[in-house]
Amino acid sequence: MSSDQETFRKLAVESRFLEEAATELQSRIGMMNAALAELRVSSMTLEGLGEEKKGSQLFVPIGGGSYVKARLESAEKVVVGIGADVAIEKSVKKAKEELETRISELEKTREALGQQFNQVIEKIQDNRGKLENMSAKLREEEKMDGVRKAKKGA
Repeated sequence: MSSDQETFRKLAVESRFLEEAATELQSRIGMMNAALAELRVSSMTLEGLGEEKKGSQLFVPIGGGSYVKARLESAEKVVVGIGADVAIEKSVKKAKEELETRISELEKTREALGQQFNQVIEKIQDNRGKLENMSAKLREEEKMDGVRKAKKGA
């Protein structure tokens, strides 16, 4: 195997790995976007909750676009998930602050993932260009080798 063929093979393998990395990064960015959307809805809900009075009728989401009717007992405290299926009671103000902190952290993470994704895509495009050039060069060499062999056999 020639040096060019070996380089071509290595670039092709690297490109496959980069494409898998790009797919994984896209998936992670999608998860970040979903988490951000959920946190933003929670933040808006807390914002609206401050305007409600005790005994107000609310529709509480239970998932899948379904809701249950409920009456507001207190608009001063909410139960906030802190991870690992653990939740604690906090004031609405503290809960909103925590949500904004989470939103900010997720946005930074999403931005970093986006930058990584762009770098991977640039490298993939660079490799594709190199592969196309090398492929053309190798095809040309094969034609030339074939011509030489034919002349030698004559």
